[in-house]
Amino acid sequence: MTNKQPPLPMRPPRTAHPRFTWHHFTMRFSSTPRGARLARRLAGERLDTWGIPYGSDAHDALLLTIAELSSNAVRHGHVSGRDFRLRLTAEGTAIRIEVTDTRGDRLPALTDQASHGEEGGRGLLLVAALADRWGWHPRADGPGKTVWAVLEIAPWPKQQNSGQ
Repeated sequence: MTNKQPPLPMRPPRTAHPRFTWHHFTMRFSSTPRGARLARRLAGERLDTWGIPYGSDAHDALLLTIAELSSNAVRHGHVSGRDFRLRLTAEGTAIRIEVTDTRGDRLPALTDQASHGEEGGRGLLLVAALADRWGWHPRADGPGKTVWAVLEIAPWPKQQNSGQ
């Protein structure tokens, strides 16, 4: 009698081209800097799983956008005891990022705070530069707002094997 263990399942190989039929990820996070960091980390894992690998320009742009919107939800949309929600949706080659907070009185606006010598205030300028389109709307299921951004992800060429 042998105690041979069955082999562990292998992770499916990742493709070099994002081919989304439809993917969706939604999670609530504490409205704290730690919650914003966790949102960014989990989103990075999800994007990698969807075929947008770590270190690619697309992955970096998406994560930077997610980080800025999550940070803004914590800094400007915080209501004590209430979380913010991150939603990612991939369809075709577009990724839609939505961050919903519970504070409706502080609305997003593009401003050039750099000219006033203040730290911060450039997050939405960065989002506007990275995203193909962005905006906001009042939260449908309670007080607050949803800030969203859509990034179109172009397929990138397959990486060549170094021995060929």
